[in-house]
Amino acid sequence: MADILVLYYSRHGATEALAREICRGVDAVDGMASRLRTVPLVSAATEATEPQVPNDGPPYVENRDLEECSGLLLGSPTHFGNMAAPLKYFLDGTTGLWLKGALAGKPAAAFTSTSSLHGGQETTLMSMALPLLHHGMLFVGVPYTEEALSRTKTGGTPYGASHASWSRPNDSLSDDEIALARSLGGRVADIARRLDRGGA
Repeated sequence: MADILVLYYSRHGATEALAREICRGVDAVDGMASRLRTVPLVSAATEATEPQVPNDGPPYVENRDLEECSGLLLGSPTHFGNMAAPLKYFLDGTTGLWLKGALAGKPAAAFTSTSSLHGGQETTLMSMALPLLHHGMLFVGVPYTEEALSRTKTGGTPYGASHASWSRPNDSLSDDEIALARSLGGRVADIARRLDRGGA
């Protein structure tokens, strides 16, 4: 089995809900398995305030998770049209991997959540794409061959999976959001599998 890393930061549960649907899409591809990871909060205080191991949920990501994965899906809530600071802080610490070219040639994608439909989803997805492209990863989007992309009235973009909570509970994904998240996970996993097999 080859691992696809699904790495996210979630404050209120919406991005985590997308991440778990993406994992289902990854796990549906023969020979591929999702590896779910998160990042700790960052603080303005100069001392560490987070435990080494989260109290619940998936473990914190380590650089070796990135080295070992065959593909990556990166998720964050939208903060003023950009990824959240905890995820950016982690990515800023991956220079050593960049110097080694550890991620070059691996497929990658992004996903996000907002409280409103026009809350900066696409710019957030692109903000996550930038470091992935600098790492030499192959950025994967959602094609319009996915029917849910043309009919969705909630989340979903060609730049990646997304969720708009509006007045719903944060982790209450629409059917289209679920379909697009699973599709994106499966797409990255399938491309990684093909690359691992030399294009077969």
